[in-house]
Amino acid sequence: MNTAPAFPATRTSFVNDDFFGHQHTATSALPDPQPMVENLARSVMEILAGCRDLEQISRWVTDDVYRNLLQRVHISRRARAVKKQPSVLPTFGLGRTIITHPVDGVIESVVIVHGKARTRSIAIRLEGMDGRWRATAIHVL
Repeated sequence: MNTAPAFPATRTSFVNDDFFGHQHTATSALPDPQPMVENLARSVMEILAGCRDLEQISRWVTDDVYRNLLQRVHISRRARAVKKQPSVLPTFGLGRTIITHPVDGVIESVVIVHGKARTRSIAIRLEGMDGRWRATAIHVL
């Protein structure tokens, strides 16, 4: 006796990331990115100085960015421990913020940070995911 399969051979599978993964959001559906870029830059400086917990920005960054920042936090903490320096709230001012729009739903920005000893720049890439901005890259230079 010949039995037919329970499911047709052409049945599609819904285990692909296009359906269940992060959904792209257009720039027009998202708020102005400048406040978020500046707040992220300020937060990253405080996190690296040991005065703010990395968990506070975990909602706004991707897993890769979180892991990279976590490595930098450990390196900064060890450097402070070797020098026997406490965590001190850094004093700095935000300079110019440059924002570009390479494609819809993507923002690339640079924030200039003026500190006492030196001036740094923080490059941040935001992508619209699931109706909000998320940082997919943060580089402190």
